[in-house]
Amino acid sequence: MRLVLAVVGLLAVCVLAATVPVPLVTLGPGPTFNTLDDQDGKPVVDVTGLPTYATSGHLNMTTVSVTDGLTTFQVLRAWLDPDQQVVPRNAVFPAGQTQQQIDAKNDADFSGSETSAVSAALTYLDLPSQVVVGPDIAGLPVNPVLRPGDRIVSVQGKEIGRIGDIRAALAGTTPGQQIPVEIVRDDGPVQAVTVTLIQLGGGNTQGGLGIAPVARPAGDEKITISLTGVGGPSAGLMFSLAVVDRLTPGELTGGTFIAGTGEIAATGEVGAIAGIPLKLIAAKDAGATVFLVPAANCTEARESAPEGITLVKVERLTDAVSDLDTIRAGGTAPTC
Repeated sequence: MRLVLAVVGLLAVCVLAATVPVPLVTLGPGPTFNTLDDQDGKPVVDVTGLPTYATSGHLNMTTVSVTDGLTTFQVLRAWLDPDQQVVPRNAVFPAGQTQQQIDAKNDADFSGSETSAVSAALTYLDLPSQVVVGPDIAGLPVNPVLRPGDRIVSVQGKEIGRIGDIRAALAGTTPGQQIPVEIVRDDGPVQAVTVTLIQLGGGNTQGGLGIAPVARPAGDEKITISLTGVGGPSAGLMFSLAVVDRLTPGELTGGTFIAGTGEIAATGEVGAIAGIPLKLIAAKDAGATVFLVPAANCTEARESAPEGITLVKVERLTDAVSDLDTIRAGGTAPTC
């Protein structure tokens, strides 16, 4: 009788282990997407109204796949797979949020990365742009007079056509000073507002508008990034490089299969991201031989890089373009 009960109990445990989800998920190498290619018959990066140049090769963004709804047996198998990571579910899906809220956040982050990527490319290329107030950034002071989406027309009577024009227009100002700023809000007419300048961080004595400016194409020019099935902010660097490649003569890749990752700010700074080891595996599997790594991720990348892939350290978009120029010329770019 005891043996029968033990067998029944063991079978029950096995059934539970094979069918009942546990609060864990697995992370693995996700698909990579060539930002110079097409998806569903449309260019991933499309430019209209500006001179463009032919591109070829690979500038692949990388992703991480997430598998949810795992059973105990599936988790055990994943723990034995060196290409999988098992993490608590709430590390990926925050507790108290619905799937709809999580998807909306990922979509918003991805959309923000597209906007920042275009802005960074326009700033790098020093092209005339419309400069708008970007979304508020945690930890940065916010000016209550200016709202996200406002287009900055002029500052102290000086026309604004590039992000750098704002700092130049504020030369010699001090925090607390009130200055005239012309803006366009909600596609309305140009209006004048009075802005009280704020204290910038880092010991800077010049006054600041208290905004995160974003550059976007001027007039009827359009730069459109279209990629479905991807979320999060980490594709920004590779999108920016694709825009630069489209808008400049020659080809950035020079026949080298380039992959990479990195969140990008509207002014070109490249920020750290999660999932570097898994993205490196995905890049290697896709055929990449060079991987662009945010400088802040270099230590993690060195510890997990597959053989045969060169890690190139990137702090800004300018670094990435310069590094690709060096590689194309047969030189050695700065590595992690």
